[in-house]
Amino acid sequence: MKIAFITLGCKLNFAETATYERGFRAAGLEVVPWREKADIYLINTCTVTETSNKKSRGEIRKVHRINPDAKIIVTGCYAQMKPDEVRAIDGVARVFLANEKSLVVPETLAAAGLLPPGELRSLRSLRPLPSAMGPSPCPNSGAPEKFPLFGVLSPGVDTSPGGNTLPQPVFGAYSTSERTRAFLKVQDGCDNFCRYCTVPYARGRSRSIPICEAVKAAETIAAEGVKEVVITGVNTGDYGRGTDESFLDLLKALNAVEGIERWRISSIEPNLITEEIIDWIASGTKFQPHFHIPLQQGTDTILSRMGRKYTTAFFANRIAYIRSRMEGPGKPKVFFGIDVMAGLPGETEELFQQEIEFLKEIRPAFIHVFPYSKRPGTPAATMPDQVPEQVKAERVARLEELCRTLHGEFVESNRGIREKVLFESKEKDGSMSGYTGNYIRITSPYDAALVGKLTEVTI
Repeated sequence: MKIAFITLGCKLNFAETATYERGFRAAGLEVVPWREKADIYLINTCTVTETSNKKSRGEIRKVHRINPDAKIIVTGCYAQMKPDEVRAIDGVARVFLANEKSLVVPETLAAAGLLPPGELRSLRSLRPLPSAMGPSPCPNSGAPEKFPLFGVLSPGVDTSPGGNTLPQPVFGAYSTSERTRAFLKVQDGCDNFCRYCTVPYARGRSRSIPICEAVKAAETIAAEGVKEVVITGVNTGDYGRGTDESFLDLLKALNAVEGIERWRISSIEPNLITEEIIDWIASGTKFQPHFHIPLQQGTDTILSRMGRKYTTAFFANRIAYIRSRMEGPGKPKVFFGIDVMAGLPGETEELFQQEIEFLKEIRPAFIHVFPYSKRPGTPAATMPDQVPEQVKAERVARLEELCRTLHGEFVESNRGIREKVLFESKEKDGSMSGYTGNYIRITSPYDAALVGKLTEVTI
């Protein structure tokens, strides 16, 4: 039996798909590129914008054309938000919702008649997932266990006001890239309910895997020879909500894992990266001077309207504090990546210009720009003063131009500084590339001996 995987959207989806792929491969299925004629296609979808929905539908229809007899399995955020719409697409055999991610395993497909049981190797030693509501999956004693091939299912915690929603399990996962970097999912869901966002509906409430399971995953990753790990989650800094574990506890535990030489935090809300966390990172840890902090809009007027939990002054002060603790003579500058959404409802030209000036003031190294997409069912979708699409596109272009300027200035500000680069295995035109700790891409003549090793260079 041949199985192909397609992933759309965020790094969380890629981590989940990679975990599924390891499990199905171990169960005896042959993993092939999606362009080949597979017997089963597993598509992990995205719904962050209407374009994402369209792409998800397009991928399903595309593989159905490649093999009309194939069984198409669909999961992910689009599947959660529009399950009936997905089920109605020709070729779709099964839809797995957000709280069913842990069920995307060979036994489930075999039980549903989608996979002949005779095709599977014995899974007794591979089946890792405990009951979602059972005891902690972490062992109390004995030799460390490998992170399960199919990921780890941990109990979810009901964090809704009044406790009116059912707990949701969290599916721990990881993916690797070029055997030098891995993305480790430790948290899922969000409780913020920003007025433009569907994430809490698509991924559920904030919940986390236990620290011991995160450490187990990191040890498994280290055993594969990976040197750098990026901690990921929907709202990563909210790790531990409803438990007696904290995000700082997690960072300290992961920092102690042998074999992993560099750690990064994929994205963290400005109000959740506390001075205590910053002070600890700056004290001499494996965590790099690289932060991705969502801003969304650079004026207090729009931030308040959208339900964000900080002001521009707070955001600027947090950036300044990190710089004060981590930068200095001869040290690399801190890389700040910032999310900005163009054309949120009520964003006038005057407010947009204020945002531009704010971005110039805080000087991020990179701006991840995307246009606001009206999501049905969110409060922002029915707000007055919706911004025309043409205006959104123009503002995206202006923000991207500012990003190019700021990134160039950031690179120049690091000239002459000694930094370590982790070179990747990919060779292109006789060269290879990798990233410094503060996320500057460095290109060098290909040298196989340097792949996967931290190499000191002068920027």
